[in-house]
Amino acid sequence: MPLIRPPNLDRRQFATLAATAVLTRCAAVPDIGELTGRDIALPGRRDAAPPGQQSGTDALQTQYDLQRGLSDSPIVSGNTVTLLPGGAQAFEAMFQALSAASDSINLEYFILADITSGGTQLAEILLDRLGAGVNVNMIYDAYGSRDTPAAFFDTLRKAGAKVIAFNPIDPLQARTGWAPNDRDHRKIMVVDGRVGFTGGINLDKAYENPPSAGIPPDGNTRHAYWRDAAVRIEGPAVAELQKLFFGTWREQKAPAAEPADYFPPLPRTGVQTIRIIGSSPGDQQPLYYASLLTAMRNARRRVWLTSGYFVPPHQEREELAAISRAGIDVRIVAPAFSDVQAAVYAARASYGDLLEAGAKIYEMRDAVIHAKLAVVDDTWTVVGSSNLDRRSVVFNNEVDAVILGHDTAAQVEALIRQYMDASRPIELDRWKQRPLKERMREIEARAWEYWM
Repeated sequence: MPLIRPPNLDRRQFATLAATAVLTRCAAVPDIGELTGRDIALPGRRDAAPPGQQSGTDALQTQYDLQRGLSDSPIVSGNTVTLLPGGAQAFEAMFQALSAASDSINLEYFILADITSGGTQLAEILLDRLGAGVNVNMIYDAYGSRDTPAAFFDTLRKAGAKVIAFNPIDPLQARTGWAPNDRDHRKIMVVDGRVGFTGGINLDKAYENPPSAGIPPDGNTRHAYWRDAAVRIEGPAVAELQKLFFGTWREQKAPAAEPADYFPPLPRTGVQTIRIIGSSPGDQQPLYYASLLTAMRNARRRVWLTSGYFVPPHQEREELAAISRAGIDVRIVAPAFSDVQAAVYAARASYGDLLEAGAKIYEMRDAVIHAKLAVVDDTWTVVGSSNLDRRSVVFNNEVDAVILGHDTAAQVEALIRQYMDASRPIELDRWKQRPLKERMREIEARAWEYWM
C-alpha cells in the first residue's frame, strides 16, 4: 500500500514520518489500573469519603495521597508558583531571570531559537552572561529546532557554552543509537539552580506574534497568535527540574558540564506542593499519564483540560466519557487551527462519543492553542509539555508540573475559562451534520493517528 501524505504536513515532516514508520519500534500505550482513595487510606485513618461528599480540604488530601500512592518520586512542598499566561509574559520573566544569572543557566527545549523580548535577543543575554563567567548548558531537540540557524548555536559554543542536539536526525551524528522518532519535547529553564521555568512555551519566535495576528487568511500558523502557558517556580521543586536536565545530559552522552553550584540549598519560599514528572520513551508505567487518569477518576465536580494536540489514547478517551456520564463537568479546549492540521481532523473524528457522554468541547478560533493544562476540582493542576495524545505517552521526553493546592488551580481554571470564552463550543447535532469533505479529511488523518 503506498504511503499517502496526510493533509497539512510539509515534505520534511512527511519524510520524517515515513522513515520512522519503517525504522522505529511499535510502541503501545500501557493500560493504567485504577487507584482510588480507599486504596491509599493510611492505617489508623478513616476511609476517605466518596468524592462527591468530600470537603475541599478532604479532596486535596485525597489527591495528595493518590499521587503519593502512584510513585515514590518526590512530592515537594514549600514552593512559590507564578503562572505565566502567555508567551510575552513568559519571555519577559525568563529574560529577567537570565539577565540576573550569576552561576549557571541550563536550557532544555524542543524548539530553541534566538527569541526576542523587550528589544533584546536571547543570544545577547547568553553571551553577556558567558562573558561574566556564568556556565551555560543547552539541549535542543534536533527535529524541533531544525529551523534555528546553526550560526546561533555555533556562536554560543565559541563563547564557551556547552550545546548538544537531542537525537540528531542524521544517523551519522547519533551518540546513543539512532532513534529518530524519540523526541525531547521538554521545556526546562533553570537559572542558578534556584529559579525554574516549565510548561508548554518553547523558545520560539512564533510567540512574538501579537494577539492582533489572529489566524492569517492563508492559515500559516508561523504568523498566527499562539495561546500558551508556563510557570515560574522557586523553592525545593527547582532541584527536580535540574535533575531532569542532567538526566538527559547524561543519557545523550554530552561532555561534562563545567563545575558550578547546580544544586544549592533551596529553602521554602511559599506554600505550593509540586511533583515534577519527567516522562521518557519506554516507560512501562508513564507517571504523568497515570497521574492524570487517577486524578480524573477521583474528581468530585470538574475536569477541565486544554491541549495543543487532542488525539487521546483509547483508555484516556474512555475515561473522559465515563466521568462525563457520571455527572462530572468535563470541558476540553482544543485547536481549530494547528501547525499539524491533520491532528485537528483526527481529534474531530472522536468528538462524537465524548459529546454524547456529556462532555463539552471548545475549539479555539482566533489563535493557535498550544497550552497543556489540566485542573481537577480546585485541588490538582498540571502545567507542562505533555499533550493529550499517544506521542506524549510513548515517544517523547516530557516534563509536567503537578501542583497540589487551591491557589494555582483557581488561576489555571480562570485561564481556561478565558480560552473557552474565545472559542466556539462544538454542538453534537452540528457535528453529526458536518460535510462529507470534513469526514474524508478525518479518515485520512486517523490513518496517521498513531504517529501524532
